Amino acid sequence: MTERYLRSVRLLAQCMQGFERHSNEHVRRFDLTPPQFDIIATLGNTEGMSCKELGDKTLITKGTLTGVLNRLEEKKLLERIRSNDDRRSIFVRLTAAGQQLFETVFPQVIAEGKLLFADYDEQQFAELEQQLTRLKQRIDAKGAA
Repeated sequence: MTERYLRSVRLLAQCMQGFERHSNEHVRRFDLTPPQFDIIATLGNTEGMSCKELGDKTLITKGTLTGVLNRLEEKKLLERIRSNDDRRSIFVRLTAAGQQLFETVFPQVIAEGKLLFADYDEQQFAELEQQLTRLKQRIDAKGAA
């Protein structure tokens, strides 16, 4: 690698991929795909939200969102409610079974992820967050330009 920054980018990507592999392993034990878990985790402990808001809050692309919602609806884990005011607007919320699954799965996935950071102290978290925030701001600024 001739460019110095490529080592850092590669390491960052490897960390994210490894974290996702670790997390997804636990999600799949509950017969969920990572995008399905993302939806359940986002809707958990809420009254629900519009599809647009859900798309904005998750890492799922709009084209993929409909299929994920369809499969969760087939599993009877969420329901879609069409707005009376705007027939194009759809409200999505977890069913009782979906909320129960969230309450079971979410704490376990969080606990497993937390193990990866078990030896971090407050200063190390602050330093990591400072550097990641700085990088994100630069990326966002370039994206807005």
